[in-house]
Amino acid sequence: MSQSEFSITPELLLHAYTAGIFPMSESRHDPEIFWVDPRRRGILPLDGFHISRSLARKLKKGLYSVEINKDFSGVVDACADRDETWINTEIRELYCQLHQMGCAHSIEIRQNESLIGGVYGVAIGAAFFGESMFSRQTDASKLALAYLVDHLRRCGFTLFDTQFITPHLASLGAVEINRAAYKLLLEDALKRPASIDACPLCKNPYSVLQRNTQTS
Repeated sequence: MSQSEFSITPELLLHAYTAGIFPMSESRHDPEIFWVDPRRRGILPLDGFHISRSLARKLKKGLYSVEINKDFSGVVDACADRDETWINTEIRELYCQLHQMGCAHSIEIRQNESLIGGVYGVAIGAAFFGESMFSRQTDASKLALAYLVDHLRRCGFTLFDTQFITPHLASLGAVEINRAAYKLLLEDALKRPASIDACPLCKNPYSVLQRNTQTS
């Protein structure tokens, strides 16, 4: 479904998420936005995040810093900074507006003050809709996901929607389910109270590693 006759508002975008659909564009320079409702949906079970030995070593080394919502637009821009992207100017602005409304959030990984990895998405009820992630160094996006999964679980979230599944996400525990199964999970999550601000982001890599190991 394409969106060309009227502008998408942040409120319309939030409503779309509650119906199980999300927007994309063909490229950075294509002004048209279309709605997507995949027949097969990727989700990352919050009790099934897989941390490999190499990722565990990077977590424990701590040669990075992690923050939440310190540079949302920087994360979106970094996610769009690739040869092929579905993030056009309007989509960027919509998510920045959602962030200002307190509905979109980012996890940022830095090294020597430089942004090297991150992930962003939208939170409604107990559902978190992951939009995109990036790495400027090996495994930086995986570090961001490890902290995000831990934070979502501690804040009462029950659904982490990844939209599609990729080999990268599958290696971290993501699975694919059909549309009907996803809609049931979404309906349940939307009824549950959860808040990204329910607790502070845990920056202790050993605690994050321990909790993920206990649940996976």
